[in-house]
Amino acid sequence: MRYVDRQELERRLGEIRAAAERGFADVADLKAFEEMRVNIFGKRSELTAILKSLGALSQAERPAAGQLINGLREELERLAADAKTALSERLLKKQLYDERIDVTMPGKAPAYGHKHPITRVLDDLKNIFIGMGYEIAEGPEVETDYYNFEALNIPANHPAKDEQDTFYTEGGFVLRTQTSPVQVRTLEKGELPIRIIAPGRVYRSDEVDATHSPVFHQVEGLVVDRGVTMGDLKGSLQVFAEELFGKGTRVRFRPHHFPFTEPSAEMDASCFACGGTGCHVCKDSGWIEMLGCGMVHPKVLRMSGVDPDIYSGFAFGMGVERIAMQRYGITDMRLLYENDVKFLRQF
Repeated sequence: MRYVDRQELERRLGEIRAAAERGFADVADLKAFEEMRVNIFGKRSELTAILKSLGALSQAERPAAGQLINGLREELERLAADAKTALSERLLKKQLYDERIDVTMPGKAPAYGHKHPITRVLDDLKNIFIGMGYEIAEGPEVETDYYNFEALNIPANHPAKDEQDTFYTEGGFVLRTQTSPVQVRTLEKGELPIRIIAPGRVYRSDEVDATHSPVFHQVEGLVVDRGVTMGDLKGSLQVFAEELFGKGTRVRFRPHHFPFTEPSAEMDASCFACGGTGCHVCKDSGWIEMLGCGMVHPKVLRMSGVDPDIYSGFAFGMGVERIAMQRYGITDMRLLYENDVKFLRQF
């Protein structure tokens, strides 16, 4: 392409400048800007074609023409740089506006957890007995066969061992089947009188179903002093039932057998849902089975170093899961252990 005179060259360079100014002013994004830059400065651009045509000019024409073309090129490069800076600032402002945060809007509150139904019931039981003057005693979950069975009047080959089948470890240790070993360990200390509860986790090799689990929780109690009678046991548990289910709750005691108590009984409480008239909670019986209890067997006292001719006592034990299921109307124990947040939020 040859420009025959200076006026023609200036006209074409002016058109290139005007087109560049319009193009850079209208460009909407960095991709379009890059396309525009290539159209102005690229190998196939008109400005490059004009530069290549300088070779056809005479020796006298080249300096002036080259000065005009290079001057325009420098001007267009400054224009491109300014346009890119302005475009970047404009795009940033738009991004900040589009992604702005309205600080006046309420934030998303974090999800707070709450106590598990078993923990809530366990805390309630602790508070009731602490209010009655009991202390909390603890012991190991991995026990010896002696403390878990023999010291509770359950010798080797006793049928009660079959009922409390559990998990054994090497060396004759066993995962405790009840928290009763805590009672024995407390008796052996010889610090009388005693009024304790022993809450904790226990283990039995039960098949998992709606009412059984190989791991569950118990709260057992022990009172030993001079002159403790069955009447003291019944009165204490009556107070406990009223504290748990409300004033007016009635209790009844049915004869039973436990190797470590004599006499032994099971205690029922009048249904808290229907007041004893019969409903689905109590299976229309009007009563809810609560716990096992009895007077501490003299042999258990003697084996722990306590003279049964001077001291007597009573003991009781209850399953925490059973009370939780009764309180909250849960029909399947497995629901308590599945960690389903939707289920647990109900309580």
